[in-house]
Amino acid sequence: MQIYSFSPFGYEGALVTVEVDLRRGIPATDIVGLADGAVKESRERMQAAIRNAGFEYPGERVLISLSPADLKKEGAGFDLPVALGVLGAKAIDEGASGFIDEPLLVMGELELSGRVRAVKGVHAAVSTAAASGIMRCIVPVQNADEAREIPGVQVYGADSLENAFRALSDSSFYVGRAATGGEAEVPADCTETEGIYFPEIAAGYEFAELKGQYRLVRALQIAAAGGHNLIALGAPGCGKTMAIQKFPAINPVLTTDEAQSVTRIWSLAGLIKPSEPLIRIPPFRIPHQTASIEGICGGGPNCRPGEISLAHNGVLFLDEAAEFRSSVLQMLRVPLENGTISLSRAGRTTVYPARFQLLMAVNPCPCGNYGSKSKICLCSLKSIDQYWKKFSAPLLDRVDLRVFVENNAEETCEPEDRPGLTTTEEIRTGVARAIKAQRKRQGQKNALLSPQEILDHCQLDSEGRKLLDTATLRYGFSPRAIASCLKVARTIADLAGERNINPEHMSEAIDFHKLCSTLPPEL
Repeated sequence: MQIYSFSPFGYEGALVTVEVDLRRGIPATDIVGLADGAVKESRERMQAAIRNAGFEYPGERVLISLSPADLKKEGAGFDLPVALGVLGAKAIDEGASGFIDEPLLVMGELELSGRVRAVKGVHAAVSTAAASGIMRCIVPVQNADEAREIPGVQVYGADSLENAFRALSDSSFYVGRAATGGEAEVPADCTETEGIYFPEIAAGYEFAELKGQYRLVRALQIAAAGGHNLIALGAPGCGKTMAIQKFPAINPVLTTDEAQSVTRIWSLAGLIKPSEPLIRIPPFRIPHQTASIEGICGGGPNCRPGEISLAHNGVLFLDEAAEFRSSVLQMLRVPLENGTISLSRAGRTTVYPARFQLLMAVNPCPCGNYGSKSKICLCSLKSIDQYWKKFSAPLLDRVDLRVFVENNAEETCEPEDRPGLTTTEEIRTGVARAIKAQRKRQGQKNALLSPQEILDHCQLDSEGRKLLDTATLRYGFSPRAIASCLKVARTIADLAGERNINPEHMSEAIDFHKLCSTLPPEL
């Protein structure tokens, strides 16, 4: 019997071997292996839990070794593995046999009564153990469903130290999901549209409540279909924030592979709910404007995930984006490009996935009235200039869709004039069509196309190429902006069910990317 536990650090973490030696000497318990305060305190909790659970604590000198010795051990999840290691060593010393002859991953915090409490990072621990060939684990009963989302792993959910010790010798207690079970079951609160699953349309997520904002709704549909970044610019009260907050209703649920990495991150952050052991609904994170760099990118002694990692395979929505610190906004550039964020602390480095979709809502100036036809802007040109300097050209160049939201849009563009974009279900139909086309063609959303894939899948005819060349000269498009227009045009063609990119698709993509369509005419 070999017991392992898990020490969380960053995204990877590390498996820890728990060894117990009983020897003659003055009764005492020693823990070695670079344990932090919480792990050292487990000695007292473990001794009390063993006695209160009806077991006899060894009268010999107990040495508990946590290896590797140079890895700092942190957290309260070592209580249960240490207690089982002590009880197992005592039983073997007394001649007992019949323990499971397989390596075991054990995690759990002990109450003094012997009850087992839930801990963070169970999904990450079990997936790491499975990658190392450890296919049995004992975890708190509250974390059992979370652990069973790792295919092929046999899991026992323990509610007490007594039951956990019984599981050391009885393999019938373990339950798991088959290693070749295919796609995990889609959550019950999801609905299907043309073969693609979406979250159920809850109250407040119906686009029919928006009146007249066709251009913004169209941009959100394109963003959902292709995974493109978007910025919505408009005066306060024009409806840009309300529209973007409805975005989760048209964002398809995650595939099993996508959900595994998201669940691992949320497990490390302690955000897993018992009702949703596998995160299938794409994250939608809305950090406050006062968030620090550490809060957005992650950090702390244990390199905890930040908002961009918690938004992995989902959406990071920055409302009133100009109110965020300039350093926070500029920090987004590398993760947007690479899809990862590297954190270093005290000589250790971890890399978190951060493949998020950026949505931003911005006012045109500090007072919000610049360019308005009915209100007067009281901001000086200098204050407007400083306001927009927070959005550097490299950051805006990574935003594919730019939309200026008119405050009087209801008067100029009635919903019935734009069929197919009135209700959430109608918007989903186009998104589902585009998602199916992308999964069949390249297996990922168009926003993630590589340069070679752009050449392969975004070919233009002579008229489309002429439109793009003209726009490049007129608006000063960079190579990244040209690639962005091609990818957006590919998404628009997928929404229309077209195999080839037509000039109409390219024209709409250029219109959504050119800066003059984003800003008021005076800006």
